[in-house]
Amino acid sequence: MQYTSTYRSPLGTILLAADEIGLTGLWFEGQKYFALHLEEHEEKEIPAIQEAKRWLDLYFSGKEPDFKVPLHLLGTTFQKDVWNLLLKIPYGKTTTYGTIARQLAAMQGREHLSAQAVGGAVGHNRISILVPCHRVLGASGSLTGYAGGIDKKQKLLQLEQTGRLPT
Repeated sequence: MQYTSTYRSPLGTILLAADEIGLTGLWFEGQKYFALHLEEHEEKEIPAIQEAKRWLDLYFSGKEPDFKVPLHLLGTTFQKDVWNLLLKIPYGKTTTYGTIARQLAAMQGREHLSAQAVGGAVGHNRISILVPCHRVLGASGSLTGYAGGIDKKQKLLQLEQTGRLPT
């Protein structure tokens, strides 16, 4: 069983989903793939959701949260491998789809892995912000792709780099 709750962020309403293991989803209202694969659920504040809200309060106040929210990554093995690499991108730092593709190829003992395949997995990340897909840029440093919208991606990156939201 999954449980849901909403969170009012400075960037809009967020839907949180969790099960007994951890957070399973965090989506901006109206984003691409909103609540994809969220089926039977009940609105209820379980501990993982409460922890996620506490984490988001700190994050949106311009502080780097100093604790981890329990996560339950639901997806294919490839997606989970990509998402686990996203979790290693430090607060306030960015990387590229190509860099992640090279890291994952090396981990799997492969010569090459498509940056586009990585981009597909990044785009289907079900736990925005906490699994920081907003920190992944195009090869030229461009703000390509973000299911929540490029404007939100830009504001999240600005928040992490300056400690405040842009005016």
